[in-house]
Amino acid sequence: MKRTVVALMEDHPGVLNRVVSVLRRRSFNIDSLAVGHTDQPGVSRMTITVEGNDEVIEQVVKQLYKIIDVIKVSDISDEKMVVRELALIKVTAQSQTRSEIMQIVDIYRAKIVDVSPESLMIEVTGPEEKIDSLISLLRGFGIKEVVRTGRVALVRGPSATRAPEEEPVDGRVRSTGRGVKQAVGP
Repeated sequence: MKRTVVALMEDHPGVLNRVVSVLRRRSFNIDSLAVGHTDQPGVSRMTITVEGNDEVIEQVVKQLYKIIDVIKVSDISDEKMVVRELALIKVTAQSQTRSEIMQIVDIYRAKIVDVSPESLMIEVTGPEEKIDSLISLLRGFGIKEVVRTGRVALVRGPSATRAPEEEPVDGRVRSTGRGVKQAVGP
């Protein structure tokens, strides 16, 4: 079963390498990995898709928390979420097949983003199943190249996976060593 884990981390060189190394050393198979900046300065968000049961995911979360730059880890697999992936697909397109390919692209609400005499480049966004289905249909025309971002996901509704905000008490803030600031009591 595919599980989705979100990790918030300090945006420093080498953090991605440390995360991948920790997961590799423990023999966790990463199905997909997507990393990007968040709306919070200095914080990146990593969405990791891993095959495994609850025990495997619990170990993934524990291992990620061992990395000093990791701020917060959440298993959002059981949450109601919006999951998307982006793919670019370069497909062989001769003059006699172009219109058929364009009809398929339209049905999937994808876009043609580049045209050359022998190929079309298609951009598609959506759930993994939609992308898999489009790729399957385009195989008959001859796929030259495919690149996929991997899963990105957000939990639906008001809850958010965010780094804790700094909230000073009596004007004092203490660092936890994980990039998270904890307020110090009086």
